[in-house]
Amino acid sequence: MTGTDLTDDPRGAEIAARLAETRDRLSAALAAAGRTDVVDLVVVSKFHPVADVARLAALGVADLGENRVQEASAKVADLAEGHPDLAARVRWNMIGHIQSNKAAAVAGWADRVHSVDSVKVAGGLERGRARAAGERDGVGALPVLLQLSLDGDTTRGGVARDDLAALADHVAGLDHLRLAGLMVVPPLEGDPAAHFADAAAVADRLRRDHPDADAFSAGMSGDLEAAVAAGSTCVRVGTAILGPRPVG
Repeated sequence: MTGTDLTDDPRGAEIAARLAETRDRLSAALAAAGRTDVVDLVVVSKFHPVADVARLAALGVADLGENRVQEASAKVADLAEGHPDLAARVRWNMIGHIQSNKAAAVAGWADRVHSVDSVKVAGGLERGRARAAGERDGVGALPVLLQLSLDGDTTRGGVARDDLAALADHVAGLDHLRLAGLMVVPPLEGDPAAHFADAAAVADRLRRDHPDADAFSAGMSGDLEAAVAAGSTCVRVGTAILGPRPVG
C-alpha cells in the first residue's frame, strides 16, 4: 500500500471515512473554542494490525500512538520493513504506561513520549536515547510529556501534582530528553470539562516554569471537544477512527 486509492479496500475506505469525521469534529471544536491554531491528532492503533497503521499513514496521518511497549516495537519494525516509504512519514507516540526496565527500549523507536511519570522512567529513556544517538546519525533529544494524575491515584499512571515540579526540573536537566509539556487521562468519575480545566491550569504553571514545555496532550474519542475547549494541543483518538478493538 503506497497511496490512498481505496477503491478495492473496504477497510481502508471505512478508516478514511472515520478519519474525515474525526477531523471535522476537531475543526468544529477549534471553531467553537475560538481557536485558530492546530491541534495534533494522534491516532491510537492499540490491538489493531499493522495493515491499519499503513492505511493511516497512506491517508496522511502524521502521528501514530501506541499504549503497549511490545506491540509498539513490533509495529514500528513491521511498518519500516514492509512500507519504508510510509514509515518515513509518521511520528510514533508512546502514550501508555512504561515500566522503568523497558524505558530504554522505548527511547530507541519513539519520536515522542507522553507518559513520563517518574524519575526512573525518565532515567531509562535518557539512557536509551543516549545509546540511540551513539548508534545512529540524526537522533536528537527525545520530546517527552509528563503524565499528571489529576485525582492522585497514581496506580492508574501519572505523577501526583505535588511531585510534578520536581520531576519537571529533573527531566529538564537531562541531556537526551526535551521537556515538551503535560499529558492527562481524566479520572473515570466526574465532569470531563472540569477535569480538563484543572489540568489546563497545571499545564499553564508548568509552562511558566519551563516555557518550551508548551504541549498539552488531552482528549480522546469521547471527550475531544471538552479537551480542545480547555486548550489541548494534542488529542489521542483510537476507537472513533479505527472502530472497536479486535477481540481475541
